[in-house]
Amino acid sequence: MADNKFLTPEEVSERYRGGVSLGTLRNWRSMRIGPTFVKIGKAVLYPIDELEAWDQNNTVTCRASKRLSAETQDGA
Repeated sequence: MADNKFLTPEEVSERYRGGVSLGTLRNWRSMRIGPTFVKIGKAVLYPIDELEAWDQNNTVTCRASKRLSAETQDGA
């Protein structure tokens, strides 16, 4: 078997500090959105490497506002 590690839905919710509830994960699974999961019988498992890929796909890159950039260049 591969060295993949899996998390339960409860552990996934903890990973995201409760920002993603068990109900949300359940809804996402039914709509086939959200992180990839494996279902074996009734067990639902989330591969950690797939969660990390999902994190990367959902990373938002922010830029400083023009005002903030101008203040930094002026030495303020």
